[in-house]
Amino acid sequence: MGSYASSKDDCLRRLRRVEGQVRGISRMVAEDKYCIDVLTQISAATRALQSVAIGLLNDHLANSVLDAARTGQAEAKIGEASEAIARLVRSS
Repeated sequence: MGSYASSKDDCLRRLRRVEGQVRGISRMVAEDKYCIDVLTQISAATRALQSVAIGLLNDHLANSVLDAARTGQAEAKIGEASEAIARLVRSS
C-alpha cells in the first residue's frame, strides 16, 4: 500500500481534473486555437501535475520515511525521497 492511502481520494480527484485539462488541450489543438492559449493551458496542467507530485512526496515523507526513521531504516527511504525530488526538479 502506498503511503498516500489517507489522501488517495484527493489524489485521484486531482488526477481526473488534470485528465480533463489534457483532453481540453487536445481539443484546442484539434480546433487550431491560438498557440499562446494552448501553451497557457499546458502550463496549468503541468502545475496541476506538479501539485499532485508534491502531495505524494509530502505523504511519503510524513509516512514511509518517518516510519522507517522510527525503526532505524531511514537511510533507504531518504535515498528514495532524494531521487524522487531530483526527478521532480529535472522535470520542471
